[in-house]
Amino acid sequence: MEIEIINNNYLQQIHGFSGIAVNKEYMRTAFGLMDKMWETIEAEKLTHKGLNIWVYEPDEKIFAGVELNQTDNQDTNLEQKTINLIKYAYYKHIGPYHQLKKVGQEMRDELKTKGFTTIFPYIEIYGHWTNDETKLETELLICIE
Repeated sequence: MEIEIINNNYLQQIHGFSGIAVNKEYMRTAFGLMDKMWETIEAEKLTHKGLNIWVYEPDEKIFAGVELNQTDNQDTNLEQKTINLIKYAYYKHIGPYHQLKKVGQEMRDELKTKGFTTIFPYIEIYGHWTNDETKLETELLICIE
């Protein structure tokens, strides 16, 4: 696993919905939030970059969002979230989504052995969909101290 340590500011504005993963059911919670987000985007006819972004935060909070092309202070009926990372670890996973939990843990373990402390947020940026799950791309970003 080749993890890149990045010291450049990562700033991104996304829109979507947040919730709490009750009983740590992150997937169920995130999919529900994501479905609600896409319904709202379709109803409001918002243009977007098409990449699902999940942001994991302390206390089982999760945000499912997408980067919009332009809002011009338009009321989107979506929550807005600003991601601002100063120092973070980056890894691009290519393969099935069901491996992400394991890959994320391996990433945290490797960072710990290298002397880094991982903190929230943890972010998954899902690439464009393909039916060939061996080609699915997901960018993983873990904030570090």
